[in-house]
Amino acid sequence: MRFNIKLFNYKRLYIHFCFLALLNIFFSTENIQAKTFSINDIEISTPFEINFDKNNIIDEGFLQAFDMLVLSIVQTKDQKKLNKTPLSLIKGMIETFSIKEEKFIDEIYYLSLNVSFNKKKILNLMEKKNIFPSPPVEKNIFFLPIIVDRDSDDISIFSENYIFNNWNSNNQKYHLLRYILPTEDLEDFNLIKRNSKYLESYNFSEIIKKYNLDEYIIAIIFKENNMIKVLNKINFNQQENFKNISFQNLNIDNDQEANKLIESLKIIYENYWKSENEINTSVKISLTISINNNDNSKISKFEEILNDMDLVYDFSIYKFDNKDSFYKIIFNGSPEHFIKIMKNKNYKLDIQNQIWIIK
Repeated sequence: MRFNIKLFNYKRLYIHFCFLALLNIFFSTENIQAKTFSINDIEISTPFEINFDKNNIIDEGFLQAFDMLVLSIVQTKDQKKLNKTPLSLIKGMIETFSIKEEKFIDEIYYLSLNVSFNKKKILNLMEKKNIFPSPPVEKNIFFLPIIVDRDSDDISIFSENYIFNNWNSNNQKYHLLRYILPTEDLEDFNLIKRNSKYLESYNFSEIIKKYNLDEYIIAIIFKENNMIKVLNKINFNQQENFKNISFQNLNIDNDQEANKLIESLKIIYENYWKSENEINTSVKISLTISINNNDNSKISKFEEILNDMDLVYDFSIYKFDNKDSFYKIIFNGSPEHFIKIMKNKNYKLDIQNQIWIIK
């Protein structure tokens, strides 16, 4: 009797597999990336039991995907505002999903899920919660931690210090910053040693330029009597800022406490990056742009840019004639910001009668 029940359950599982394979065909995410926030590789496993329900597992995947999205685009101070978002609301914001992989091993069911959320619906939710999210764009940055021990009047560079050796050992999927640490170049080592008394004013440009990265963080970690002070030289979006952070009663000679420092600094850096790239969902300006109808490739490229622009809330063609198409664009930012983005994309704009004409 037990064998028959198990056989029935296996048959039911097989039917589920076939059904979800069909869902993958109809709900492919490949062509909708521009207007969505996509969260990939959500992994879930659960025992295969008599009350096994595939729908409940997929729902759990939706919850995890939403949590991952929130961690990616929302600063820590605002994340709690979204903690109790109902599953029904989350499912209503899903544009599509797909099963990347599923398998059944030793009576354990494994599922890997990709979920794409409708960008406009997510931004509407953020606006209602008074949250300014940031685009979920990963960024490679140069990172150099230096420990200055004021008790022994010594500095630790590269593999001499635990922070350097373990900085990338526990990165999270939702982290946007990807840290590139320097190689242990003898010339750089000697350069830092020679300037050890002037690290706070030294600009490190000779080292940074070797890595061809625009963004960087230099973390000078001062250690004295279990008091940690970190001077951060942060260069994001071509603007350098200094940020001082203090930690009380933290002994970074202890590996566990050093890991706490690493985790804390990563959270601070993630929040700082997000704050530098906020989408002000409360600001929506309407822009009218015309483009000549004769060049279809130019029109396609323009629409592709609009789709990929995180600050574009919505756009549509609201009229056209035998010469031009006219777009109405809703933009989360200032006209100057839009012009700057378009210039970076090699577009020139001319204004005539409150209409921006693409040259």
